[in-house]
Amino acid sequence: MNRGRLVWTLMGLGWYIGLSIVLPLLAGWWLDGKAGTMPWFTLLGLALGLVLAFTGAYRVIRTMEQERNGKKEKD
Repeated sequence: MNRGRLVWTLMGLGWYIGLSIVLPLLAGWWLDGKAGTMPWFTLLGLALGLVLAFTGAYRVIRTMEQERNGKKEKD
């Protein structure tokens, strides 16, 4: 993987992680405000966001590692 592609991939990964955490967190916060259940939906949104961020980051890093090693493996 060349440097330019690596930089763009890592920048995209950073945005993905940030948005994967912030958007469900904000949605949970909004739902808590509407339902009056603070902090349950906020915590649920945070948990969902962390799971999404971790699994997405894992997949991107695994793909980058496979490309670096010159092999493509199936799940």
